[in-house]
Amino acid sequence: MILDLFKLTGKSAIVTGASRGIGEAMALALAEAGADVALVGRSDLDPVRKKIEALGRRAVCVNADLAKMDAIPAVMDATLKAFSKVDILVNNAGIVRRADILEFSEKDWDEVIDLNLKSCFFMAQAAARDMAKRKKGKIINISSLTYFWGGMRVPSYVASKAGVSQFTKAMCNELAPHGINVNAIAPGYIATDINKDLRADAGKSAELLSRIPAGRFGTPDDLKGMAVYMASDASNYMNGTTVLVDGGWMAR
Repeated sequence: MILDLFKLTGKSAIVTGASRGIGEAMALALAEAGADVALVGRSDLDPVRKKIEALGRRAVCVNADLAKMDAIPAVMDATLKAFSKVDILVNNAGIVRRADILEFSEKDWDEVIDLNLKSCFFMAQAAARDMAKRKKGKIINISSLTYFWGGMRVPSYVASKAGVSQFTKAMCNELAPHGINVNAIAPGYIATDINKDLRADAGKSAELLSRIPAGRFGTPDDLKGMAVYMASDASNYMNGTTVLVDGGWMAR
């Protein structure tokens, strides 16, 4: 039956940036589909763990700052100790810094690139090494609408997300022979903490909404279906692509 392809029963997943917003929604979606989940983040992960356990799935909390490279082996060790394998990785952890191009600082550039791009690549690499042992795995990188559209006042964020989509292609080329699918989701304007100041500005909010055919900002739940699809056997022939979930922004 077709719906069986979307089941994640017996799978184990890592979701980074899982304490709230998109990361929380995707972690819950994977658990709802049957997966056990390692929750990774710098904030309190216990509320999400309790929600997953209420679904009858296992969850482990791993507090880590992924901007520091030594956190990645610790995340893998904790996940393998809990679940013995990594079938799915959702690379979601990220930050944004806003400033005019002429004033943008080296510190803001480096902090965004280190977390959004560098750690994303090496987290994917670490997960892929475990997946390659079984010749099967799903890596889902979180890119952005700004991969397609340059944005304003967020140069390091735009650069990092373009890099994520590009190394998604590069990883596909090398990891597909190992049975690993590497794809990316590019969310549009989703109502999360990362853009709450934009949404709170009535003028800016109206300007953004006028560009979105759906007529609303997205919610983290709008990304749950795509996450489950990319994590499941239903997407076995999808590889190296970035899929927009943007309410139609790029179509207008």
